[in-house]
Amino acid sequence: MCGIWALFGSDECLSVQCLSAMKIAHRGPDAFRFENVNGFTNCCFGFHRLAIVDQLYGMQPIRVKKFPYLWLCYNGEIYNFRQQFGFEFQTLVDGEVILHLYKRGGIEQTASMLDGVFAFILLDTANRKVFLGRDTYGVRPLFKVLTDDGFLGVCSEAKGLVNLKHSMSTCPKVEPFLPGHYEVLDLKPSGKVASVELVKFHSCKDEPLHAAYDKVENLPAGLDLETVKSNIRLLFENAVKKRLMSHRRIGCLLSGGLDSSLVAAMLLKLMKEARYNYLLQTFAIGMEDSPDLLAARKVAAYIGSEHHEVIFNSEEGIQALEEVIFSLETYDITTVRASVGMYLVSKYIRKKTDSVVIFSGEGSDELTQGYIYFHKVRTTFCSQRKKSSCLCMPILGHNNQKRVLGIH
Repeated sequence: MCGIWALFGSDECLSVQCLSAMKIAHRGPDAFRFENVNGFTNCCFGFHRLAIVDQLYGMQPIRVKKFPYLWLCYNGEIYNFRQQFGFEFQTLVDGEVILHLYKRGGIEQTASMLDGVFAFILLDTANRKVFLGRDTYGVRPLFKVLTDDGFLGVCSEAKGLVNLKHSMSTCPKVEPFLPGHYEVLDLKPSGKVASVELVKFHSCKDEPLHAAYDKVENLPAGLDLETVKSNIRLLFENAVKKRLMSHRRIGCLLSGGLDSSLVAAMLLKLMKEARYNYLLQTFAIGMEDSPDLLAARKVAAYIGSEHHEVIFNSEEGIQALEEVIFSLETYDITTVRASVGMYLVSKYIRKKTDSVVIFSGEGSDELTQGYIYFHKVRTTFCSQRKKSSCLCMPILGHNNQKRVLGIH
């Protein structure tokens, strides 16, 4: 992950304000930069970099010779940046495609055509516009402060905005930027902004526009078991394959459960086919003799990964709580509980290995109601199957039609 931060129309000295940006320095251990925007008063970008692609020319804000009036700070991965559009790139950075898409078709087409996870700040000095955008599910975090007099602050984490100096009697309110939306703001010579519109460019219930250009095989229609299984496998394999875009070593979290085991096995298969010159590292965490450790050990032995185990005790978990809550920016019990192990295993990976890009099975249980406490969730009605107690999931193909898999 990287950390993005920007201010527009600050009333205070930027050298003082930039201290707030250092609160997210943990997001980018490889490099950082602050850059003022020429021609506009008190406008500044800040960036903390974790180098994943183009370690030489991948620093931000991104600016290219073709479009000197465009500035971009973004955090994320754009999986379709080379396959679909045919642009000539100046760097190897996947986010550069945002500049080209914007120049060709404007902000609405840009946001809609991105296949990936992202949060971005795009500045167009020629047209005096600022654009904010965030992916459909909100995988990449983004927060903003916007005051009545036009002071705008944007950051990957709320902590980079909460103590900003401004000529107000009360601290401005920090709000999360909505997933699946982009915002258009006018930029004045004073550096102040005015919000023009906030647009929902995609709903997770709909097929995204970029799917029309997807190179995954055409998916046959139908709800018979073999067709459904084949479609799921094709989509799953493509989902793992398109994320293999890193220039740094890849690893995978492995609990021994269904989700992470499938991801690790598929990842290993694809890496072998692509002739990676290193073995996949897998990582499991748990207390002594925990079921996860035992299950992950069996899976790792079966698929042949280089396996690592992180064993911790209750005291170590308690000691990590303060840092976990600081990083998460929430006291939500379930989230904190689940994140202690993630924090400790991530700390181990950072200190003990050279794996930088980590795959996992996170998110599938949340999206498809796999946890046991979902058994009390209210049922819904499925018109396709004429039954209640049905969860409908879209299985999408090239013809822009939604195919529905009924899970009863």
